[in-house]
Amino acid sequence: MTTEELLTVGQVADELGVTVRTLHHYDEIGLVEPSERSHAGYRLYTGADLQRLQHVVVYRRLGFPLEEIGELLAAGADVAAHLRRQREAVTARLAELDGLVAAIDKALEAEMNDYRITREEQRELFGDNFDESYAQEAEERWGGTDAWKESQRRTKSYSKEQWEQIKEESEQVNARFVELMDAGVAADSEQAMDAAEAARQQICRWFYDCPRQMHANIAEMYVADPRFTKTYEDIHEGMAQYVRDAVVANAARG
Repeated sequence: MTTEELLTVGQVADELGVTVRTLHHYDEIGLVEPSERSHAGYRLYTGADLQRLQHVVVYRRLGFPLEEIGELLAAGADVAAHLRRQREAVTARLAELDGLVAAIDKALEAEMNDYRITREEQRELFGDNFDESYAQEAEERWGGTDAWKESQRRTKSYSKEQWEQIKEESEQVNARFVELMDAGVAADSEQAMDAAEAARQQICRWFYDCPRQMHANIAEMYVADPRFTKTYEDIHEGMAQYVRDAVVANAARG
């Protein structure tokens, strides 16, 4: 062992990722005592000291108490025996952590499945068209129906990005209705009925199975409920009646 191979306390601390205070403590309790001293009296670690210290560090990271580590090292086992024991402990810990990761993933999946877009996000997405009373009234009217339950089951897991996609699709359907109205196309035309069918398919895709007749029943509210009427009239004058008529016509051709 040459002088160049000796390491100071600070060097050992840096190499093994422990604190100088920890090394001093191990020295004080006789667990790992530096074998050499410099001319100035500073502690110096030999290669054998470093090897012993490495075993201590691994055992500590595996959760062994210092007293037990001292007993293991004093038992006279060779390096290979210590490494085998440490490998077995690490393997067992990995299996335990794999199980923990699986449990966390399952809990995270359950948590994400309960995700609901916040009211602030709804207002941000839908602006003045968002009204909490709509949802409350809808639950009072249809809360016991299969369609309502299916809608609640699906939407509770939707992310903000999915709601943005829903909004974009709705705007595209509405834009098509406006285009047809401006072109003077009748509400019972093939083009208007196709637009109504696109609106129905969006409901089926994102919320619940919506047969054509159910869609027609819902469309009656577009002209019967002033709030729904206003939603369409704010987009284009006469649109509520036009969409209602197109949906009813689409149901009749089904």
